[in-house]
Amino acid sequence: MRNIMLKEMKLSASPISYLFILFGFMFLIPGYPVLCGAFFTTLGIFQGFQYAREANDIEFSVLLPVSKKDTVKGKYLFVCFIELCSFAVMTICTLVRMTALSDAAVYTKNALMNANLFALGAALVVFGLFNTIFLNGFFKTAYKQGKPFVIYIIVAFLAITVFEAVHHIPGLEAVNAFGFEHSGLQVALLLAGAAIYTIMTLLSYKSSCRRFELIDL
Repeated sequence: MRNIMLKEMKLSASPISYLFILFGFMFLIPGYPVLCGAFFTTLGIFQGFQYAREANDIEFSVLLPVSKKDTVKGKYLFVCFIELCSFAVMTICTLVRMTALSDAAVYTKNALMNANLFALGAALVVFGLFNTIFLNGFFKTAYKQGKPFVIYIIVAFLAITVFEAVHHIPGLEAVNAFGFEHSGLQVALLLAGAAIYTIMTLLSYKSSCRRFELIDL
């Protein structure tokens, strides 16, 4: 599996997939929907899949002395690697906003979602949607990418809209707490997001393995 992962990182991956990790720094932009950073990270992954398709990466992978399940696993591991790298950047930016920049007026007067632990959990949900909709959709044919990505875009921005709007609902203001206010609730929401991401990714992976086994390449 180590060799498959190295193949994904060195041969299959497009440089843009690594470059788009930097969109995690969007969590530092005031007055901006920070969850778009998670979307742009997945956009970079999508561009990488297009690059790999033009290079006949899937056909090359199945010719290797590995199972088709391992080919799917390699893709999922690489995607999760990129997502978690971006998530690490988002986490650093969030901690900076919650500590060193906690008194900055551009953040305290922000009308949109604050970069807090709830936002981090929501970013993981967006990543989970990508893994469920795009990756699982891609492995239905191991070639067509446009339709599953368009569906993902629609669902992802609907989810981002909901996350952005939820703190405006009376009684739910605490989800948008700034700094370390309501830390217990914030931690619970982050853990919930992590659980949702894990479950969605694992279920998607199992479904993708079944679908890929049925494809005659």
